Formats: sequence, structure tokens, C-alpha cells
Amino acid sequence: MGQQPVEQTEQTQTTESDSVQVGHSLTDLSTPIYGIFILGILYTLYVAHQIVLPIILAILASLLLAPLVKKAQVSWRVPRVFSALILVLLVLAGIAGIGAAVATPAMEWAQRAPEGVSRLLVGDSEIMRQIDKVSRSAQEVEQSVEGLSKEQGQEPTTVVLQTESWRSQLMSKARNGIAGLALALTLTYFLLVSGDRLIRNFVKQLPRPHRSTVLRITRDSQQQIAQYLAVLGLSNTSVGLLTALICWAIGLPDPAVWGLVAGLARFIPYLGNMLTIALLVIVSALSLDTIWMMAVAPLSFILLTTITGVFLEPWIHGFRMAINPIVIFVSIFFWGWLWGPVGVLLAVPLMTVIQVVLKQIPRLRPVYKVIAR
Repeated sequence: MGQQPVEQTEQTQTTESDSVQVGHSLTDLSTPIYGIFILGILYTLYVAHQIVLPIILAILASLLLAPLVKKAQVSWRVPRVFSALILVLLVLAGIAGIGAAVATPAMEWAQRAPEGVSRLLVGDSEIMRQIDKVSRSAQEVEQSVEGLSKEQGQEPTTVVLQTESWRSQLMSKARNGIAGLALALTLTYFLLVSGDRLIRNFVKQLPRPHRSTVLRITRDSQQQIAQYLAVLGLSNTSVGLLTALICWAIGLPDPAVWGLVAGLARFIPYLGNMLTIALLVIVSALSLDTIWMMAVAPLSFILLTTITGVFLEPWIHGFRMAINPIVIFVSIFFWGWLWGPVGVLLAVPLMTVIQVVLKQIPRLRPVYKVIAR
């Protein structure tokens, strides 16, 4: 009879040790499971980008425009249906107007760019002479091979490769882009009209401790995105207009195109400014004669970007990205690899939302402290 408690104690200890081992095994499995889950999400984002991208664009656009819709409803008693429709139509009209204004000049410069760049980089130099010499040698070898084939009674076989022209590829991408834009604008309208109701219904299904966190994430994301895009949009519009005026003053062709490029490219941190400077250098070198005139447009853009980025933007709104520049730079390459040029444009707004989420969730706050400036 005295042995039963001892046996029960041993069984209890064995059960506890088994449960501890099971707990350790589950903990050991959690990391690879999370890794597989993240890889699955990335694969889904890559494969389903034609559906995911319009949804993300619509969410970001609704975050930006929602304060205007709410203000129109509260201050002027304008129903959400009408104010949202007006804002979406204004966005569509702006996109269509910009596209119509720059489409023809952009196509012309796309045709002239390869010839102009080759002439600018090579010209009548020793490199060009060496290339001509290699071309003549290749032609002589080809003629010798053809003569040898004819002596042996064999006719050379001509292989013709059919590839799509860049125009047809561009038109195909344009059709896909227009379809995605239509889907994004439509979804933006419905989010502006019924997005708040959807968020409230979602929050009601959560446990009470998590409701305030979700509402705070939504509010802060909306505020940060609106703040970032509003300040950046204002400063980029100013830089674009001034760049267009400078290009017009020094006689560059199609100054509106370069002003638009200068304004839009600044939405891409670092890379956008470098791209604009390179384009202005090439266009100035191809269109102007004197060296000092060639340097006016790129140097003016550098000066405008410096003044705007260092002085005006912080003074206007006091807003700076609280993310380490290395993280921003890596995110540009990552989203660009995942979604192409649209991903490059969305990199900073997405990082803004991710930053807000990491900051508001206690378990993820250490990650926010790592990536913070």
C-alpha cells in the first residue's frame, strides 16, 4: 500500500516531463512554421500581383482621401456617396490629363533615346572605330563561311526570330495597367463610402482588449499616410513646376515632360532623384551646345531638391520618416523586385503602414525599435 503514492508521483513526474518535451518540440517547430508562412505570403503576393496591387492601391488611396470625405460629411452635410464619387472622378481626371499631355512626347523621346545615348556615349571616338573594325571582321568571316558553303554545295540556312516590338509590349502593359487602375478606383470608391462601417463591424468581432489597438492602428495609418503623401505631393508638385520652367527657359524640348518626371520621380527616395538627374544630363547634352547650358537643368534640380528636402518639407509639416534610411533603401529594391515599378512607388507608403503596425503591437515593438531611425 505504501508503494502506490510513490508510483503515482513517478507517473506524475513522467507526465510533466512528457508535457515539457512536447512544449519544447512545439516551440522548436514554431520558427520554421512561421518562416514557411511568410514565404507562402510572399509567393502569393508575387503570383497574384494583378489582384493584390489594385487592392493595396485602393486601400492607400482610401486612407488618403477618407479625411476629406469625412470633413465634407461633418462640415457641409455632403453624403459620402457624392463626395467619394467626386474625389474619385477628380483623381481619374488628373491621371487622364497627365497621360494625355505627356503620352506623345514620351513616345517620341523613347524612340530617340537609344540613338541619342549611343551618340552621346560613343560618338566619333576610338571606341567607335574599334567597333567598326570588329563589325567589318565579322562581315568578312560571314562572307568566307558563305563562300565555303557554296563550294560544298550547301546553302546557308536563314533563321528568323520573331519577337514583339516594344510598342506592342508597351500597349499590352498599358492595357493591364488601365484594367488594374479601374479596379483600384472602383474599390477606392466603395472603401470611401462603406469602409468605416466595415472596420466597425470587424472590430466588434474582436476581443475587447484588441479593439482599441486595431482602431489606433487604423487611425495612425490614415494620419501618417495622409501626412506623408500630402507634404510630399505639395513639395514634389513645386519641384516639378519649377523644373519645367527652368527647362523651358533654357530651351529644352518638351519641358512639361521633364517637369512631370522630376515631380513623380521624387516619390521614390534616393533612386528617383538620381534617375531625374541622369535624364536631365542626357537631354541637355543632346539638345544644347554649350557646356554651361547643359549643366543648368541638372544643377537646378539638385538645388531645388536640396532646399525642399532639407528645409521646406520639415518646416511645412514637421514630418520625417522615422525609419532607418537603410531599411527604406532595401524596401525599395524588395518591393520593386516583387511588383516592378509600381512596387517601387509603393515602397515608402507601405513601409509607413508597416511602421505603424509594428509600433502599436507590443510583441512587434522590438522590430520597430530595430528599424527606427
